[in-house]
Amino acid sequence: MEAPILNPQPIIIARPDHNISRANISPNALKVLYRLREAGYRACLVGGGVRDLLLGREPKDFDIATDARPEQIYRLFRNCRLIGRRFRLAHVQFDQEIIEVATFRGHGDDSEEGDGSTVERAADGRILSDNVYGGIEDDAWRRDFTINALYYDITNFAVLDYVGGIDDLKAGLIRLIGDPVERYHEDPVRLLRAVRFAAKLGLRIDPATEAPLHRLGQLLEKIPPARLFDEILKLFLGGSAIQTFELLRHYRLFGRLFPATERCLSHQQQHYPKTLLMRTLTGTDARLAEGKPVNPAFLLAALLWEPVREQTERLQASGLDEVDALQTAADLVIQAQIRHTSLPRRYSLPMREIWEMQQRLTITTGKRPLRLLTHPRFRAGYDFLLLRGDADQPAAKLAEWWTRFMAMDEKDRLQAVLPSPKSKKGKSRRRRKPRSAGPSDSPNPPPPES
Repeated sequence: MEAPILNPQPIIIARPDHNISRANISPNALKVLYRLREAGYRACLVGGGVRDLLLGREPKDFDIATDARPEQIYRLFRNCRLIGRRFRLAHVQFDQEIIEVATFRGHGDDSEEGDGSTVERAADGRILSDNVYGGIEDDAWRRDFTINALYYDITNFAVLDYVGGIDDLKAGLIRLIGDPVERYHEDPVRLLRAVRFAAKLGLRIDPATEAPLHRLGQLLEKIPPARLFDEILKLFLGGSAIQTFELLRHYRLFGRLFPATERCLSHQQQHYPKTLLMRTLTGTDARLAEGKPVNPAFLLAALLWEPVREQTERLQASGLDEVDALQTAADLVIQAQIRHTSLPRRYSLPMREIWEMQQRLTITTGKRPLRLLTHPRFRAGYDFLLLRGDADQPAAKLAEWWTRFMAMDEKDRLQAVLPSPKSKKGKSRRRRKPRSAGPSDSPNPPPPES
């Protein structure tokens, strides 16, 4: 199928012909839309919010596009701040909700200055700065996928389609706007976004959009580690972690994010590493489906556990004791990982504690198990041990012991881990057997004769 052509006049889906209702749009997003319109600006809901509403899904975010410039948006809202260098955006804050407002982007001449009126590109084609403003027609062309380039116009409540997004949505297709190779070079993160949308929405990737996924993964090496970490959270905390993991491996992109883990998965014959990951990802999806919180540190601990375990074994074989080997292995694996994706301290510290807890949980005698129950990271460590037990028999036996121990009352726990008190009776004196030796050998020799 040929790539869609930008239409100067959009396909207009009037309000009676689509299912988007203002009742399903965030009240705060509506406030922003209405205030922009009242100030004389054009304002539309755009992107994933429109896409999800048309699919009958609940949007996670509501983004807005407008012809107002960032400084004009800032003057309209006291609760607004401007962010970004690569793309200048306005964030309008309402308590815990942020409404992102972007100015319509336009076409600009390539430049190396990046002075705000041109597009600044790197030598490899990546867009470094893009604050060129234009109309809604230009903005539609600048977006990545056709299904993300649909606009809900607050003026007449119609949906506007300049790039064939409605047809692709009906056909269940994810398609890049423009030449796929060029668009991936402009922003390599689109490689990951294509996978994320396919997994999350259950859509097929258009063949022309899909073909470069297998061979352009190296482009991700040029993306800042902090940005890739943000993408990891979106990939694995979107409710479709299992499908995402499988697709990332299929397109050879997982190894670009977690190279050490990919090596472990590739060279090991046993299914242990993958079993642990699949169980963790399944649990993550289940918790999100139930509306329960998910700790990214637990997920990261699972993603990097096998490299840590292998490194620990190597260090022990070289002579380090168990504790030092684990701590050194954790340092080495984390230092190697942050060259690819950042690991903020708020996640890396509890991640290390979960790993170290696996070692502490092996001690099941004395007072240490009793103290361990009060450790703030005990539950995460125990849950991690349960996951390991699915494919590791020693870990399974250890997990069974801790499960029984947790179910005991305080008295039974003491009896389970502390030795029985020793008897306090006095020792019986051992009587010596008399020998048939001379008088001097007697215990009480008689006095010598006078």
